[in-house]
Amino acid sequence: MNKYIGHTMQLYSIDEFRLCGGKADGMRILNVKNASGLEFSISLDRCADITKLSLKGVNYSFIAPCGYVSPKYYDNKGAGFLKSFTAGFMTTCGLTQVGSPCVDDGEELPLHGTISNTPCEKVNYYVEDDKIFVKAYIRDASLFSYHLILEREYIVPIYENEIYLKDTIKNIGPKDAPLEVMYHCNIGYPVLSKNAIVNIPSKKVEARDEHSLSGIKNCLTMEKPQKGFEEMCYYHTLEGNPSVSIYSPDVKKGVEISFDTNELKCFTEWKMMGEHEYVLGLEPGNCTPDGRDVMRKKGMLEILKSGDKKVHNLKFKFTEE
Repeated sequence: MNKYIGHTMQLYSIDEFRLCGGKADGMRILNVKNASGLEFSISLDRCADITKLSLKGVNYSFIAPCGYVSPKYYDNKGAGFLKSFTAGFMTTCGLTQVGSPCVDDGEELPLHGTISNTPCEKVNYYVEDDKIFVKAYIRDASLFSYHLILEREYIVPIYENEIYLKDTIKNIGPKDAPLEVMYHCNIGYPVLSKNAIVNIPSKKVEARDEHSLSGIKNCLTMEKPQKGFEEMCYYHTLEGNPSVSIYSPDVKKGVEISFDTNELKCFTEWKMMGEHEYVLGLEPGNCTPDGRDVMRKKGMLEILKSGDKKVHNLKFKFTEE
């Protein structure tokens, strides 16, 4: 151990605590801090998603008006998801439905699925070889339906500002299951501003709807917050192992998100420039957020067979000048 310190928490730490009061009461939070200025919170009662994230005190996340909300308040009807959508740096959508509420194969499906409102059953964290490891185990199952397990692992180098995310999704039930997953990464102020530089190396861009089409030429141009702004969504076709990024010349901070298009074939940009609803979504996934019924009709719905597993790898590299 470093001879200058009495305890490693002088340099890095992993702290587990519970929130008190309001709709967040009792929620388990894991706060991770490395020795290079990266600090973030993992919501253990919400799929081990990342809520707050900062680099040397500069915030990256968008936090929705509802703030922290315990899964016991989750409304799984229609768009009730939004009542407890904290957003944060990353919300996991899935595992069998992403996007618009719909009915598919006789099943009524809510906005963005249920996994982000599912608590972890098991959590383990430790430090080894100058890396922080966090492992979580989340079950998505129902009687007479599907039985999926999400094994999530974060690896954080102590002396580098990076996060490696590895998700292993296993179908341990007797039925084949539709698999829809989207990593809803939400960038907020001050990293997001009208001066932010966004890079998405797409081969093709499609607008989700007519409203989005009206702004497609400026889809990568950020704007100041506007009253009454209506969200815009764009589907980017990427190849290989792309990195999408945002950089703020104002605070001189940014992030690069890298993934494998063989694992996550779709990428959605969610541009929301509203007052108090000011967020850029950078969202790798194996589907678009149109609802499972649409993916099935388009022949794009991925099926995870009984006994099979699927692995997703993402890398977040936090940059500064």
